[in-house]
Amino acid sequence: MASTVTFTSVSAQAGLIQKPRNNGVTSYSGLKTSSSSSVSFGLESSFLGRNASLRASVAPRIVPKVASGSQISPQASYKVAVLGAAGGIGQPLGLLIKMSPLVLDFTGPSELANCLKGVDVVVIPAGVPRKPGMTRDDLFNINASIVKSLVEAVADNCPDAFIHIISNPVNSTVPIAAEVLKQKGVYNPKKLFGVTTLDVVRANTFVAQKKNLKLIDVDVPVVGGHAGITILPLLSKTRPSVTFTGEETEELTKRVQNAGTEVVEAKAGAGSATLSMAYAAARFVESSLRALAGDPDVYECTFIQSEVTDLPFFASRVKLGKNGVESVVSADLEGVTEYEAKALEVLKAELKGSIEKGIAFANKQQEAAASV
Repeated sequence: MASTVTFTSVSAQAGLIQKPRNNGVTSYSGLKTSSSSSVSFGLESSFLGRNASLRASVAPRIVPKVASGSQISPQASYKVAVLGAAGGIGQPLGLLIKMSPLVLDFTGPSELANCLKGVDVVVIPAGVPRKPGMTRDDLFNINASIVKSLVEAVADNCPDAFIHIISNPVNSTVPIAAEVLKQKGVYNPKKLFGVTTLDVVRANTFVAQKKNLKLIDVDVPVVGGHAGITILPLLSKTRPSVTFTGEETEELTKRVQNAGTEVVEAKAGAGSATLSMAYAAARFVESSLRALAGDPDVYECTFIQSEVTDLPFFASRVKLGKNGVESVVSADLEGVTEYEAKALEVLKAELKGSIEKGIAFANKQQEAAASV
């Protein structure tokens, strides 16, 4: 049984001022858009290196009051459950979520069903980590069963919750989760997410280093999947606009794709990219809480059921709202470079196989259960 913890959160934008924006997505912070080309964060997130000042500014404002106009009411309260909280990712993830000024209560582990009652956001990092020489797909046989059993519990106890899948291989475990939810009759594709935020964090970091930019200003949308060549940073869509040589494009793309493997090999069997994954997951949790609270400007890249390509699942930049995915920013795939277009076609074959593998596993498990 996976270790579980539950957190209670207040409205994710309590006391924050809404900024005007136009209809187009002109700038993207990873958590919120802005109408200017230079992204200003101010008090927008507790996962951007300003925890102390943010807590001092926001925490005193988290009190019940009635919002007027387009302001967001801070009266709402949300629950977040982490399934796999004792693991390498789960432990720092739990600490990061607990540090957020949006979180008011920490209940600790309990029985799985009780932990999930009334939960709004479920995060699933449970599973075995990669070791040197292993790919994310090598984890399939173990983690597939773990994800299946946990999603069944989610379906039975909090079917309307946002579900964040971290357990690798995400390209297969998200389709497994979708099939399980379908079998339970509670599937809502707008609320099932494969967390690929770490790919965006890495792409932003590497580009900022390469071009001597402030990391806080950089956004690189990352599409496709969450393993090897299925990870495609769209460097041509980088904000602020920068120019890359062909050599730089190839180097940066491969570095983003292989970053996880580099960490696994560097740790020499002692784990994977646990801290950075926990940070990325915490950021996606906070984005979800803000969306649930009614923030109209929450955008993240995530692996979801999709129609932007001929594949049933695809990672894209999406707008999040109270009911999950509100829209997909399909414009990211328009006007890409020749290199990106070719890489997109190459990744589709591998991603298709991983998706089909997950669906086949879930269906086989259902057939086996029915025959007993």
